Amino acid sequence: MAVEPGDPARYTLRAGDDRLPLGPLLGEPLRLAWSGAIACMNCGRATRKSFGQGHCYPCFKRLARCDTCIMKPELCHYFQGTCREPEWGESHCFQPHVVYLANASGLKVGITRATQVPTRWLDQGAVQALPILEVDSRQQSGFVEMLFKGEVSDRTNWRAMLKGEAPELDLPGERDRLLERLAPGLAELRERFGAEAIRELDAAPRIFEYPVLEYPTKVASHNFDKQAEVAGRLMGIKGQYLMLDSGVINLRKFTGYEVAVSHGES
Repeated sequence: MAVEPGDPARYTLRAGDDRLPLGPLLGEPLRLAWSGAIACMNCGRATRKSFGQGHCYPCFKRLARCDTCIMKPELCHYFQGTCREPEWGESHCFQPHVVYLANASGLKVGITRATQVPTRWLDQGAVQALPILEVDSRQQSGFVEMLFKGEVSDRTNWRAMLKGEAPELDLPGERDRLLERLAPGLAELRERFGAEAIRELDAAPRIFEYPVLEYPTKVASHNFDKQAEVAGRLMGIKGQYLMLDSGVINLRKFTGYEVAVSHGES
């Protein structure tokens, strides 16, 4: 799904070359039927199983975007000369990244490329977000995130997020508390990477709303690998989840799956 900020956020379902705005479909029946086919999002070849959110196994093993250091940037091995795709790494990893606090199911820390703000927060279903630091590279953002992970989680409880269980937080207050507590560690990183490599941001918190008619009281998850057809009345969209009255489905998990979409009363 593609998402743009708005009141509420605007979601579009991408299926091949087709685009389907989802906001107008709230309250309507929606049916997703997987044909059984999966295509690699990089090379297009057919694959029996999707790896790394939409790749065949050869691409999963070959592409830098599927390497462990994408999930754990502090493990970047570019300077060891072993990056799978040095040019890709230079264009994606060696650019400004933002370290942020967000609230999707409670306080969490995260990192993203500066160009992915605010899309990253909408993808996570955050109702609040606050950028707190900017750094020069993805590896540096990983080292900063490791500091913060000693004080605050880097995970979202997706079930709580889909139930709308996220009381409002004082993100500026949390920022100030964490920056003070972690000042010695940040000073060490600045000494290592340069005084201007890690910059504090004076930004205002962002607040996000989502197109939701009704949150589920109990979260049941649909899975195309276990059921080829998912159907129900569309009750909301949040993060990368469709919320149906029959259960929820994380569409990002099924990137590359060939799915037919129909909506409205039959």
